[in-house]
Amino acid sequence: MLQKSIFLIRISQYNLPIMKELLYLKDEQIKDFIQLLFYAYRETVSDPKEILSKKFFGPAHLRAINLIERNPGISLSELMFKLKVTKQSLNRVLRDLIKNKMIKQIKDDNDTRKKNLFLDKEGKIFFDKVYQSQKKRIFNALKKSEPDSVIKFKNVLTEIINGKR
Repeated sequence: MLQKSIFLIRISQYNLPIMKELLYLKDEQIKDFIQLLFYAYRETVSDPKEILSKKFFGPAHLRAINLIERNPGISLSELMFKLKVTKQSLNRVLRDLIKNKMIKQIKDDNDTRKKNLFLDKEGKIFFDKVYQSQKKRIFNALKKSEPDSVIKFKNVLTEIINGKR
């Protein structure tokens, strides 16, 4: 308790009222944030559900397509690392995407053992349909928010992604 008091005194010396407020985040508030993140993800991923189901694709396919679109030429190992999946589970998804002409694998010029992944023509069209189905929800939420809130929200999400446990 004494350490907390000393800490609060030091914070008030630097006139950091926002930091003081954050010290009072209770477990229930943090649980609420976690639940809101879950619901936001669920709704955003469910928007293109009908588009995905026509190709018999699921959330794993969507995550792979998103990362390949955002990182053209990404290697198989980089994709595995970013998705945090095994080669075995990723191969099933990639097999489906290649069979449906969504992505193409091109051997690396410098290292022929390495395969780089790109969206194929069909994949770009498919990605655009998925993106358009998700864009409306995100765009409207951002448009209804204050610019400062949008920047801070992006910063918080980035900290969640990159932060230590």
